[in-house]
Amino acid sequence: MAKKLFIRTYGCQMNVYDSSRMADVLAPLGYEPADRPDDADMVIVNTCHIRENASEKTFHELGRLRQIKQDRADRGEETLLAVAGCVAQASGEEIITRAPYVDIVLGPQTYHRLPEMVARASRAGGAVLETDFPVEAKFDHLPAPRADGLTAFLSVQEGCDKFCTFCVVPYTRGAEYSRPAAAILAEAEGLVANGVQEITLLGQNVNGYHGKAGTGSLGLGGLIRQLAGINGLERLRYTTSHPRDMDDDLIAAHRDIGKLMPFLHLPVQSGSDRILAAMNRQHKALDYLRIIERLRTARPDIALSSDFIVGFPGESDADFAATLALIEAVGYAQSYSFKYSPRPGTPAALMEGQVPEAVKEERLAALQSLLQIQSTRFNRGCVGHEFNVVLERPGRHPGQLIGRSPFMQSVFVAAPLSLLGSLQRVTVEVALTNSLGAVLSDPERACA
Repeated sequence: MAKKLFIRTYGCQMNVYDSSRMADVLAPLGYEPADRPDDADMVIVNTCHIRENASEKTFHELGRLRQIKQDRADRGEETLLAVAGCVAQASGEEIITRAPYVDIVLGPQTYHRLPEMVARASRAGGAVLETDFPVEAKFDHLPAPRADGLTAFLSVQEGCDKFCTFCVVPYTRGAEYSRPAAAILAEAEGLVANGVQEITLLGQNVNGYHGKAGTGSLGLGGLIRQLAGINGLERLRYTTSHPRDMDDDLIAAHRDIGKLMPFLHLPVQSGSDRILAAMNRQHKALDYLRIIERLRTARPDIALSSDFIVGFPGESDADFAATLALIEAVGYAQSYSFKYSPRPGTPAALMEGQVPEAVKEERLAALQSLLQIQSTRFNRGCVGHEFNVVLERPGRHPGQLIGRSPFMQSVFVAAPLSLLGSLQRVTVEVALTNSLGAVLSDPERACA
């Protein structure tokens, strides 16, 4: 009888990728996906340490799962409860102390050893704690990924050496490590052979990729060129990037590689040089604007996304005005914005000049209003245009399929279910707040 596995994932796309690989390594043990934790023989909470009060939110979630575990035990059903990800890495001992009903605590570099941990947890009475292992070992011991649909994530780089003063990633994910190019190409070819048409390359600092290739190394631009040569792979994307690593070769790839989608998420965080220095971003606002200019020269239709933090310690009205000015100068298709909140163990948490919450809320509202105006303007500019869309899943209404535009918008297409899983040319008819509505450009020639 198959065992059931439920994974609850928080945070970034790296965590989404990690969750899928945890399912892969547990599949040989007979674990199949469960729709809810109540039915699962094993539950994994894959945590993220980026958001405010991440640890406390994890313990709150564990409290709910404790009751589920107890209810199943009362029915004579065993449940293994595991905590993975960055909170597990940062607070492993605390999790075991405060939540002794947790069976396994594992860091983001150790999930390739999950089968061994499951065996140990099933034999022993105490919790299994695994948070110390070289990142390269994780990739060396992973099975081939299972394709699940038309799109897939592919991790090419982990960790970060930038040490932004607000960020915990260097402490929870470790130093930068780039996978060898041959291993990435082999994984990509396997995904495409199983039906994947679009691959998103992942890394905490993905454009810092410098992987071993023969006797030398390959940057992200070179890696994208090699991946673009795979027959059957229609689209490539990558995330998340750092401005310091947008080199000439990668910018040229945006010009030269048709399979590389015209969309780039390039976080800037602030438009104030003073705040950027306090954040240890190691670039200035003008450096960022020059990168954008070079990208648009290389690929005039490129759409841009970014991250912004408002209310960083010491941020003045003038600093915030500089951020708004940068946003006006760039013009974003979409973006993510957050109020600064201290992360334990980061330098910014100890800085003077913490901004009052009311001021942060006011600034965030103003910033998000401007970003929404730009996003709406970009979406409206797509009306009447044609582009290719991979139809990934059914919509909520009959005769409707959903895909992603080259610019990462959700596109609702009037199309028959027989076209699910195909790449189709569509014409945008309507721009909604966060999506587009489209029809097949040539319904008579559309084919699955």
